[in-house]
Amino acid sequence: MWITDDDLRAARERLAADIPGYVHPAAYGAARVDDGELTFGHVNPPGGEHRLPATVLATVAGYVDSTAVVPLDRELFSAAIELLAPAEAATHWEHPNLWSWRELLAGAGPGSTYVAFFVADAGDPPVSAEDKAFRARWT
Repeated sequence: MWITDDDLRAARERLAADIPGYVHPAAYGAARVDDGELTFGHVNPPGGEHRLPATVLATVAGYVDSTAVVPLDRELFSAAIELLAPAEAATHWEHPNLWSWRELLAGAGPGSTYVAFFVADAGDPPVSAEDKAFRARWT
């Protein structure tokens, strides 16, 4: 369990160290895909304060340093939730990423898949229509 801010920071640093060249994204998030429709979890726009969930998502999605939309299957998305779960012990923080990711998983159907969004720099052009939809949620 990660209870203190130092625990959270240490966990983030440990995970980041396992991704050679990792650069924290300016923005990130996740969505469930059902029949081509996106259902977004918590959206972390540029300037967000929740850094650990980005590193957790990068760990399972293979993000390093470039703007990308990465498809994830149920197993990988579940792994992200499991990897982030110890952060919930830090009760002085809200955990909108973890909570919304659990909701996305709970609402999944048999054909549901997931995508992870990483925007390396807010000035990067969108890489897909899904990326445009993600960025539209920044406001």
